[in-house]
Amino acid sequence: MSLPKHIAIIMDGNGRWARARGLPRAVGHERGVEALRRTVEAAGKMGIEYLTLFSFSTENWRRPAEEVNALFGLLRAYVKRDLERLKAEGVRVRIIGSRENVPADILELIGKAERETEANRRGNLTIAFNYGGREEIVRAARALAQNVIDGALLPEDIDAEQFASVLDTSMLPDPDLLIRTSGEARISNFLLWQIAYTELVILDVLWPDFDGDHLAGAITAYQQRERRFGALAEEGRADG
Repeated sequence: MSLPKHIAIIMDGNGRWARARGLPRAVGHERGVEALRRTVEAAGKMGIEYLTLFSFSTENWRRPAEEVNALFGLLRAYVKRDLERLKAEGVRVRIIGSRENVPADILELIGKAERETEANRRGNLTIAFNYGGREEIVRAARALAQNVIDGALLPEDIDAEQFASVLDTSMLPDPDLLIRTSGEARISNFLLWQIAYTELVILDVLWPDFDGDHLAGAITAYQQRERRFGALAEEGRADG
């Protein structure tokens, strides 16, 4: 059975994991980074070509400043610690999302990670940081509107393909599988355009406990489904 080419993951449950153990939320986020490392390693061994992880949303700015700063610190630590390994393993790193309000040193780290891995071809790790699906769509609409104003594009030439070309994920195929941990059955403003026909797998495990076995189980669930993309498999007619 074929593997999904692109897996996206909403990493949820760090706070609940910490609360259940009487630990600060920051400890949950630290353990979440460990789970991230395990997942990237497992996906590489399984031959997953594209992996996209939701690490910090535009809505996360509403959290206490101490927690936001801790999340920034974890991104710094992850890039500094793991970049050389990712480079050696041939993984290309991309960070998608808005660059507004992101500290200058993190922007520098992001640029470094993307520059130093852009020639890699054995895997693709995309981290959605300061990302929101609606905000991404608004930015894309503004970019197309500016192209029309500049005379580079006619309104009637805007179609789904043209729109996708100005999204943050223009260089990626749409996800085949979206995994959400912690048992919550919602999308949380993640890849709203891109997951139109993505298979969803909701897992009860909290993100800090996620490992390669959970990833393999989600892939098995995906492989047992029949993807139709809006058509009836047996007749090729549109659903109605």
